[in-house]
Amino acid sequence: MTKRLVEIDDELLVQARSAAGTQTIKSTVEVALQGLLDRQTVLRHVSRLRRPGALDLTAIEDARTPRTVGHG
Repeated sequence: MTKRLVEIDDELLVQARSAAGTQTIKSTVEVALQGLLDRQTVLRHVSRLRRPGALDLTAIEDARTPRTVGHG
């Protein structure tokens, strides 16, 4: 792990720590960076699901319908 010297707006840091529920600057920055990566992952998945044919709503409804087992 590399140490970095960066200037961070004090008020922004206070707000970020409160929003993240973190106690240290390091943990706040790590939560923020992970949040950025998570957001990008979500956006990639949403983009993929918006493509034609990627989301088959009929198949989803079929999967939600309980199936009965025949005895015979």
